Amino acid sequence: MFDSTTLSMFLVTAIVLIIIPGPDLIFTITQGMSNGRKAALATALGLSFGNIVHTLAAAFGLSLIVQTSVVVFTIFKTAGALYLFYLAYGAFTHRRDAMNMESQTKSNAKALFFRGLLMNILNPKVAIFFLTFLPQFINYEDENVPAQMMILGFIFIVLTAIIFGLLGYFAGFFRDRFLAKSQFNMYMNVTAAVIFVLLGIKLLTTSM
Repeated sequence: MFDSTTLSMFLVTAIVLIIIPGPDLIFTITQGMSNGRKAALATALGLSFGNIVHTLAAAFGLSLIVQTSVVVFTIFKTAGALYLFYLAYGAFTHRRDAMNMESQTKSNAKALFFRGLLMNILNPKVAIFFLTFLPQFINYEDENVPAQMMILGFIFIVLTAIIFGLLGYFAGFFRDRFLAKSQFNMYMNVTAAVIFVLLGIKLLTTSM
């Protein structure tokens, strides 16, 4: 299905693209710096699993709707931006009490997972990325193109989870080891709120 050269090129390209700072990676690192290692890992998994939806959409051509319809694209990016603004509001509102790491992280691991999942799914740029990126490594002489795209998507998801998880974990480790103070936590929540607002504005101003 895939020759070794194509698969190697895909792996190298995917790793480079994942490492390039984007909204999802920034979100993961922010969670690590503000809420600790477990929060970062939960967020990384949520963001990674969101790519399952985009992989399936790309494999069966559903992303074409987002790419070709201005209305659908606008709806998705507006919903994504509003969700980011909601996260900013929550981070700022709870800037003084949201950083009780022992209880907060344990109770919110599932919430952070679904937060990352929803943030990824509502980003139309991710859908378009999968639709344009995966087909470049497909063997079109093989009739089972959707299966190839799902395999490549699965590899990308695993790589994303590992890389995001590691970077978020080390951000959380640095925070837990050196910066786990209430004053610092408050500043990190405010910083997170600002980052969410900026990401929301960036998403709103993106075009197809």
